Amino acid sequence: MREAAFVKQNLEQWQEFEKLLENEKAVGPDRLAEIFIQVTDDLSFSRTQYPKSDTTQYLNNLASKIHLEIYKNKKEDKKRFIAFWKYELPFLFKNAHKQLFYAFSIFTVAILIGVTSVANDENFIRLILGDGYVNMTLENIEKGNPLAVYGKTNEADMFFAITFNNIRVSFTAFAAGLLLSIGTGFILFQNGLMVGAFFTFLGQKGLLADSLLIVMLHGTLELSAIVIAGAAGFVMGNSILFPGTYSRLESFKIGAKKGLKIIMGLMPIFIVAGFIESFVTRYTFMPWPIKLVIVVISAIFIIYYFIVYPIKLHRDERNA
Repeated sequence: MREAAFVKQNLEQWQEFEKLLENEKAVGPDRLAEIFIQVTDDLSFSRTQYPKSDTTQYLNNLASKIHLEIYKNKKEDKKRFIAFWKYELPFLFKNAHKQLFYAFSIFTVAILIGVTSVANDENFIRLILGDGYVNMTLENIEKGNPLAVYGKTNEADMFFAITFNNIRVSFTAFAAGLLLSIGTGFILFQNGLMVGAFFTFLGQKGLLADSLLIVMLHGTLELSAIVIAGAAGFVMGNSILFPGTYSRLESFKIGAKKGLKIIMGLMPIFIVAGFIESFVTRYTFMPWPIKLVIVVISAIFIIYYFIVYPIKLHRDERNA
């Protein structure tokens, strides 16, 4: 894109940003976060295409003003932290909904393949989960508590181990996006296959309804977060495959930064999921209404915060 066309396309918006910055009271932390993202993206493009131009200098100065406005004092730092969760992360995720659809589709297809495979080959479950785990589960079924594995370890030790493992899986799914998104797809497929195989195995033993409700106490957050981590991996991987008007390196930097922010935003979810799995799921015989409430609340949170809320913010912004 020629510089003149780039300026013509964005000048009106930049001038609007400057007017907003002149009136500090009119710019809340949410709006300021969005402006900063937009200007830094434009600056990255300008630096790549027109490194020594007046446009680049202008955008650099504008970005500096916004940066100072965000970090001018401690009080504002706290607002910036709140703005990240309230606005910046959902705003970023609105642009990743397409990648989320890809991640969810791969994960769902893998679950269906896992279901079909176990249903048609009784040895498939051992191939996926291993003889040790399958034999242990069969023993627990005979004892009347098929998911007793959740109560065998000390709560605190289990919490740290599970939370660390979930975070490791999420970062692996994200980092695998470096393999042009193929690596991320493979990890999503692998995890989906295990989920489908596991529940089908329990279903064959007549335990699907009970086991599903128990596992999804933590699984609603945990599995959703893994799919979202996969979406972050696709954001980074697709930035390499489809750089658009940016150079491939600059596109990768932008995509990696956005994907990493999404991953960091998942950390509290993994912590809560780890807490539920370690301190709540072990009580497999708790009344089913309590289990259902936890699952439903978790599902509503995921759907609202990562799908509905970002769309609402985007719509409100366009209508502002």
